[in-house]
Amino acid sequence: MAQRLAGIQERFEAIGRELSEPGVAWDPGHLERLGREQARLRPVAVAFAGWQRADAAVAEALALREHEPSAEMVAFLEEEAQQQTARRDQLEQELQRLLLPADPDADRDAVVEIRAGTGGEEAALFAAELFKMYTRYGERRRWLVEMLDHSPSEAGGFKEVVFEVHGAGAYRRLRFESGVHRVQRVPVTETQGRRHTSAASVVVLPEVDEVEVEIAEEDLKVDVFRSTGPGGQSVNTTDSAVRITHLPTGLVVTCQDEKSQHKNKAKALRVLRSRLYDRLQAEREEELREVRRSMVRHGDRSEKVRTYNFHEERVTDHRIDLKLHQLARILDGELDPLIEPLLAAEQARQLGGGAA
Repeated sequence: MAQRLAGIQERFEAIGRELSEPGVAWDPGHLERLGREQARLRPVAVAFAGWQRADAAVAEALALREHEPSAEMVAFLEEEAQQQTARRDQLEQELQRLLLPADPDADRDAVVEIRAGTGGEEAALFAAELFKMYTRYGERRRWLVEMLDHSPSEAGGFKEVVFEVHGAGAYRRLRFESGVHRVQRVPVTETQGRRHTSAASVVVLPEVDEVEVEIAEEDLKVDVFRSTGPGGQSVNTTDSAVRITHLPTGLVVTCQDEKSQHKNKAKALRVLRSRLYDRLQAEREEELREVRRSMVRHGDRSEKVRTYNFHEERVTDHRIDLKLHQLARILDGELDPLIEPLLAAEQARQLGGGAA
């Protein structure tokens, strides 16, 4: 482990030197990649430097004790050695955690897709509530939430909504949301007061750069059409909406929330790249399929991951059997009480040897 840590520290210092070179600023893509790598390595480099200082302090205190005639000073040096040993052991545990296999997509922005499932109009209303929940969560973490596409229902919900989340750790935290979310409540459309169970599916993808997923122009079919929605100066009057079909895979992406056709096409291409990246990752990691279906990775998108029970004001995450009677707060965007235990469960699984 020491050799690996020394290599990480050396690479971290090399990145710092490279970032100080004037020519790096002329290549924004390379600059971004270096910055991302530096941010990823910084916690390990800082912890290892602290471990080295504590280890050196222990050795120094023990060496001084051997030649110290004063009993009082010997006691002081022994106490110092004990404190620094405790600090060193703490940092060693921290380094073991930091050296766990990391998801290379963890620090990326996220593309989130919510689709109404079982339950008709009630499911569409629930999909809209999930979108509001993630929007509020983004506000709490100072992320930027950007709508890409949506298909409204008659009662004001969403049959489908696609949006981007830009901010530090967006994909790392939101990836746990992938899966089927179930709601149990009395729908506003119910006249006899009976509780119904409806569902909406959530898919969270890492947003990727153009250089990571190349898309040939000849593989695209681009259609333009008039936007649909609640009106405006340009909506419904110009062919600004864009539908892109990726011919080799059959993937289709639409975007109509911008007034500019060019901007809608750019956004649609970002979503397409994320979907293609996710498909490529799945193909490359076929042997890890069971891990990808585990409770804290991407989640099995065909099974429920969470239930929102309005009658009991309870939210249950079925992957870790976590029950919280904080329904209103969670729907208002306070998702960390759910996400933090999932992060801890993933870490415990990896430390226990469950990591691939």
